[in-house]
Formats: sequence, structure tokens, C-alpha cells
Amino acid sequence: MADKVPSIRLNSGYDMPMLGLGTYNSFKPNEVGDAVKAAIQMGYRHIDTAWLYKTEPEIGVAVKELIKEGKVKREELFIVTKILGHCHDPEDVKPACRQSLEALDMDYIDLYLIHFPCALRCE
Repeated sequence: MADKVPSIRLNSGYDMPMLGLGTYNSFKPNEVGDAVKAAIQMGYRHIDTAWLYKTEPEIGVAVKELIKEGKVKREELFIVTKILGHCHDPEDVKPACRQSLEALDMDYIDLYLIHFPCALRCE
């Protein structure tokens, strides 16, 4: 991978790497952490996950390990996760975001997306 992946400046003023590792349905259980570690060590800085993927905890552990080893700093990464359709009501957004933050064991998420642009009711 090139030394630096091109990024795009968002309206917020933050830069988002244009190439990222998607973690949906790509790995067997307990493999996503290794994939995230390998990707970051190769130069990836954008990691995409979602509550629905059930990969947030494993990604969080992998990122924490690389930070502890001094291979990357949290502020060098761009972590994206998504809110699922059954949490679109305004009173549900903050608890859903907090749940993702806890699962990732991170203080912040760089981008929080609406996973599906329509409301769902899971019963």
C-alpha cells in the first residue's frame, strides 16, 4: 500500500481516508480482529463497522492492542459505525451510539452513519 492513502476533507473539517476496510460478513468469527490489525499495519486508517455486523467488540480489541504496542495512535484512525433502523427515533440515537462506543471501547467514533435510510421496527 502507498505511504499515505488519499483523504477527503469533510464539512466538519476532518479528513476521511478514501480507502477503508469494510468488516461486513467478510470474516469468520474471531478473524475480523486479525484482519483489522493487518490492514492497519499495511497503512489502512479507515475502518468501517456497524452494530448489525457484531464486529465492534473485536475491532475495538484489535485497535487497543495496536495502540498499546505503539503501532498507531487513535487519532490517526477514522472509525465508522452505523445505527440500525430500529433506533432512528431521536430518544434512541444517543443510547445506540453509546452502545457502539462501549462495544468498541472507544471514547469517540469519527463518523456515525444511518445504516438504512428508512425506519424499521424490530419486535
